[in-house]
Amino acid sequence: MSITRFAPSPTGYLHLGHAYSAWFAMESAGEGGQFRLRIEDLETERVRESFVDAIYADLAWLGIQWQGEVWRQTARTEVYRQALDRLIEGGDVYPCFCSRQAIEREIARSAGAPQGELGAIYPGTCRNVDSIARQRQMARGEPHVWRLDLQAALARSGPLAWRDRLAGSFVVDPTVGDPVVGRRDGSASYHLAVVVDDAAQGIDLVTRGRDLIPATGIHRLLQARLGLPAPEYAHHDLVVDEYRHRLAKRDDARAIREYRAQGWTSAQVRTAAEGARSSMKPV
Repeated sequence: MSITRFAPSPTGYLHLGHAYSAWFAMESAGEGGQFRLRIEDLETERVRESFVDAIYADLAWLGIQWQGEVWRQTARTEVYRQALDRLIEGGDVYPCFCSRQAIEREIARSAGAPQGELGAIYPGTCRNVDSIARQRQMARGEPHVWRLDLQAALARSGPLAWRDRLAGSFVVDPTVGDPVVGRRDGSASYHLAVVVDDAAQGIDLVTRGRDLIPATGIHRLLQARLGLPAPEYAHHDLVVDEYRHRLAKRDDARAIREYRAQGWTSAQVRTAAEGARSSMKPV
């Protein structure tokens, strides 16, 4: 018996991978547990209300039912701001004034720049900028994000581990780089918002795809620094295409609504999703 959730982003239509993830989360709650729905709509430039409506319609057609109120992250920006302020006060984050282009140039200049499972590792350009220079840049209103100083935060918390029901135990890796937790527009990043929301909703089992295993150490560290409970995790197989690529909205993966329009039943969609699972890393 667990409290689980499905948390799609309304930046496109749901596909087979989403359907499998929603079924997995709902059934992982177990008898007497609770399954919740959260709409992660912080990427306001890409969110469409038509996609939100489609999420409800697709889940209803798939037979997926949730308990309680549907949370939307755009209604919780102040909560995230308070969490970010706590990290700032604790010295766990630092302002980063680098543009994406500047980061790419710095990485290109560094022969053999390290690559993590989450992509190119931020080279730490702004990590050691002295406090006076930072204050001057901020006073001038220079755009910046907030990055988690992963090694410093981990040194304060001490060694951390987390458990996955399917993949075993992991320790937090101090070499994955400093992820963004606060964006230039003042909104929270995925990493911060998901940690705050899971705790607030009482989620004690986080289910999601295996591609997010590398991010979980970041989440475990944020939980420790914010004094939040650490849930258990279950990272399930991915649904992939014929080339073993993970299905993605940006690649125009076939939408659930298309299956429905073509006369498929929800049972047939489930069979297709389960048949396309892969425990391999996505290409």
